[in-house]
Amino acid sequence: MAITPVILSGGFGTGLWPLSREMYPKQLLAFSGGRTLFQDTLFRLDGLVDTQGEKPAAPVIVCNDESRFLVIEQLQEAGRTSSKIILEPEGRNTAPALTLAALSILENGGDSVMLVLPSDHVIRQLPVFHATVRKGWDLARGNKLVAFGIAPTHAETRFGYIRLGPPVGEGTVGETAPLAHMVSAFVEKPDAETARKYFESGYYLWNSGIFMMTASAWLEEINRLRPDIMRACRAAHDGGVSDDGFQRVEAEAFKLCPADSIDYAVMEKAVEKAVVVRLDADWSDVGTWPAIWELLPKDAAGNVVRGDVVTRDTYNSLLFAEHHLLAAVGVKDIIIVETADAVLVADKAHAQDIRSIVEWLKGEKRGEHLTHRRVYRPWGSYDGVDSGERYQVKRITVKPGAALSLQMHRHRAEHWVVVKGTAKVTRGDDVFLVSENQSTYIPLGAVHRLENPGTELLEIIEVQSGSYLGEDDIVRLEDRYNRKT
Repeated sequence: MAITPVILSGGFGTGLWPLSREMYPKQLLAFSGGRTLFQDTLFRLDGLVDTQGEKPAAPVIVCNDESRFLVIEQLQEAGRTSSKIILEPEGRNTAPALTLAALSILENGGDSVMLVLPSDHVIRQLPVFHATVRKGWDLARGNKLVAFGIAPTHAETRFGYIRLGPPVGEGTVGETAPLAHMVSAFVEKPDAETARKYFESGYYLWNSGIFMMTASAWLEEINRLRPDIMRACRAAHDGGVSDDGFQRVEAEAFKLCPADSIDYAVMEKAVEKAVVVRLDADWSDVGTWPAIWELLPKDAAGNVVRGDVVTRDTYNSLLFAEHHLLAAVGVKDIIIVETADAVLVADKAHAQDIRSIVEWLKGEKRGEHLTHRRVYRPWGSYDGVDSGERYQVKRITVKPGAALSLQMHRHRAEHWVVVKGTAKVTRGDDVFLVSENQSTYIPLGAVHRLENPGTELLEIIEVQSGSYLGEDDIVRLEDRYNRKT
């Protein structure tokens, strides 16, 4: 029975704000080397075979609708393919996401052992990871629901824990540890004193969020333990449609689905089937800035530095600058992250509280939790350069062969200046080319489209003027990416 990786890519990563945003989450960020966390998850599968020597199938990816084209771009850059990309209209945690994946796998002909992988982890020892996955595969084929637990290196309050039950099976030759343990309990993220007790007891592992089980075993258990989730996911799956390689579930049915995680919906209740395998592969969930500081190389003073940064008497700090010179003097154990529209300054000991800033931004209906100043679209991106009363300036880049939607605006006019490449412009009944250092004007209410017919990136400066300049002032008439809003 083959392994089918199921990559869950629906999270946000509030602990890594302001680099991680809701519309550009942490799995799309690259912290070490040239690859993003999502791409590292794909490459982690290279060289993996089960105990019969069979390679995994192409992964099933579950992501939110807004990030679908970013996921496609990540796959293309990595030279990888997927068997299916399932789009969630709203996040409902990991149990519904996995249920959708299992339904899709069984629909496509036959059962499979699902290797459930969050897309935002770091695993440094890949041979150990592969060997541990093979242990999980043997157990999953025997109808077990397998969790992978990390032996704690210290008392940690950021992770959930798994309490070990009785041992299951025997280790391989030369190993004294059992193959696995039954799961006694999944427990919430503890306070500091409870975490210390867990660590000292030796009976607890960190919950990695990595799981293995057959698609049929998961559906059987979710149907038994959470029939409400199963009903909603079944209705959403059955009512869905395929769209340009994406599987869109029926939105209204899925919005009725309760939100719950894999461990709390099923694993902690499936006491006869749930087992945990110890994973000692140098794992990190890189969920906070201190975790990033621990992960990355440091200078002689213990600082992790990226960008245009100068330090004096600064120690054990993380200093990221994206757009401006960052100078730090006489500080230690501090986090400073500078982006185009936000600057974070935090003591490493208080990094958990960054999430409260994100919640405040949401409550105030500010945009800094949602997007960066540079916003990505399937055709390219735009960067808000300047704005004021009745005007806004954007730098727009369009990928070769790509096109914006055919659209109109009720409240604004636009002036386009081409700074690189050649633009194909539709304006009313006219279609014409605009070259570098040339410009054109789009009157208020005119039907228009911008395309890049060339082989290099098209860059334009757009000056908007009008009584309202919000992104919702777009009447989309036709779109090759099937976007409705």
